[in-house]
Amino acid sequence: MKRFLVEFAMGTDLHGQDVTKAACKAVRNAISNCCLCGISDCLGVEDLDNKMHIHVKLGSTNPEGIDVEKVKAELPLGTVDVECVQGGMQCEGLHVDEFGDGDKITMVIAALTVYIK
Repeated sequence: MKRFLVEFAMGTDLHGQDVTKAACKAVRNAISNCCLCGISDCLGVEDLDNKMHIHVKLGSTNPEGIDVEKVKAELPLGTVDVECVQGGMQCEGLHVDEFGDGDKITMVIAALTVYIK
């Protein structure tokens, strides 16, 4: 496999301290900021489901709390593996009963590396 692209982003859960929600947002943010047209235009690859692999590395204050299957579901094409490591951040936010259970803002950082087989 050859590395084609590295894209990164941050996702947050503003009220519920849900690391999975923040991780999914981070992945969506990352894929929303790039277009992989070079895979087909320059490399001639057409079968992205079988020829593309995406490695997702997530930095979270609670890496074991991330639902990896939900994160994988954010990526519509290719094969996907997810690595969760210690990282991310929490900071004080605003407690609103209707929105969640606490006043902490949870941030997860995502780095997506796209490989072509």
